[in-house]
Amino acid sequence: MVDQTRINDGIRAPRVRLIDEDGSQIGIKPIDDALRYAHDKDLDLVEVAAQADPPVARVMDYGKYRYEQEQKAKLARKHQVSVNVKEIKLRPKISDHDYNTKKGHVVRFLNQRAKVKVTIMFRGRETTHPERGRDLLMRLAEDVKEIGQIEQNPLLDGRNMTMLLGPTKTAGVTKDDAKAEDEQSRQEAVQGDGNGQGAAPPRDGEPQPREEVGEAPAQLPQG
Repeated sequence: MVDQTRINDGIRAPRVRLIDEDGSQIGIKPIDDALRYAHDKDLDLVEVAAQADPPVARVMDYGKYRYEQEQKAKLARKHQVSVNVKEIKLRPKISDHDYNTKKGHVVRFLNQRAKVKVTIMFRGRETTHPERGRDLLMRLAEDVKEIGQIEQNPLLDGRNMTMLLGPTKTAGVTKDDAKAEDEQSRQEAVQGDGNGQGAAPPRDGEPQPREEVGEAPAQLPQG
């Protein structure tokens, strides 16, 4: 994008409201006086509010200002991650074998930190029983609740019913990661307890976070 900012001799207004480099208001000055003021400081005069009457111009090092703005924009793009959405399609009368296969795909996608759009496709008279589709979606949500949470409840749209699942904080966490976090939590608890007694270790019967092996988390494109 071409920079349209007017600076120095490019400012066309006969007078400007002058702002010093520290942000203080100097007042309304003829453009020649404003330019001289900026040049005496070996700085630029930059029009920052062209629509004002008179326009507002600020004294600054414009080259440095542009560089800082570009670095901020670059950093913002670096941290901006595009949303990765996968889609899984089911039939309301799906067999247990096919359901488990589809559920495995959903688990893999969630562990890759992707959102999953689950679509139930109705055909013919199946549309008269939308509750079957909703029950199937809620069953799936319950089965993956450790790593997935509902971000959009089941919604009927024509012959399809959709639900959106998003990864939880534990999605993609392996058992080794979970053990390390548990150990760190216990150490912090001991340090914070004056009697040196930490939190009780988890019982064997308590559910542990799932371990997804075989595929690395998906690379999310940077903005």
